[in-house]
Amino acid sequence: MNDDPLIIDGAALASRFFLGTAGYPSPAALAEAIEASGTQLITLGLKRTLQAGDNGALALALDAAQARGARLLPNTAGCRSAHEAVALACMARELYGTHWIKLEVVGDELTLQPDPFELLAAATELVKLGFTVFPYCTEDLVLCRRLLDEAGCAVLMPWGAPIGSGQGLAHPRALRTLRERLPEATLVVDAGLGAPSQAAQALEMGIDAVLLNTAVAKAREPVRMAAAFRDAIVAGRAAWRAGLIATQDFAVASTPVSGHAFLLGDAA
Repeated sequence: MNDDPLIIDGAALASRFFLGTAGYPSPAALAEAIEASGTQLITLGLKRTLQAGDNGALALALDAAQARGARLLPNTAGCRSAHEAVALACMARELYGTHWIKLEVVGDELTLQPDPFELLAAATELVKLGFTVFPYCTEDLVLCRRLLDEAGCAVLMPWGAPIGSGQGLAHPRALRTLRERLPEATLVVDAGLGAPSQAAQALEMGIDAVLLNTAVAKAREPVRMAAAFRDAIVAGRAAWRAGLIATQDFAVASTPVSGHAFLLGDAA
């Protein structure tokens, strides 16, 4: 039994690993990766699915998620305005029967950085419409506060680095500031992670969960990589709960000897 579930909107999630479903080499690899990850939450790009016109991978993903009791988190990837994102979220709710939505409103084509103004407007509207909103945002503290306090978002999803870049936590100090200044908020690092060690780092600093896609989907062995991220996330969370020692600018002897008698050699 998991004694440390993640509670979101009254739901208890046994895993702190949220997994994307795009770009896998085959539907079978996707299903196996979902199983290996232990995830309780998978994301799905509605616009990508509709444009692709092939629901085979989607059906397999949904079956795999349902088999392990995971929830579906549709997202508004590809949207450029609040109006477009709200319309797509409403469509996703009708299609998949969930009021949970990952909100993405992109403002820059090169970095795929979220548009903070359109994001806040869309989040505010969606919460009024009864959605539980997971906004993909930057680590900007003021924006995050407004998403929580003004819009009423249940979760914050600051990026680690640009989507698919594999850079890891580009601004760890900013993420630590978010954790310190928003101690009650549920924080999920979303995007930019490339290695399990980077996911562990996020959990070690008190981030509640991570969401990733490319690092697993594009790995040489996606299923093995999904398991590696699963274990790293568990280890990072356990380390945070256990209490990491404070970093120091100087050496601190693990076995102090000052003031204690000790032998230099065998007694005569």
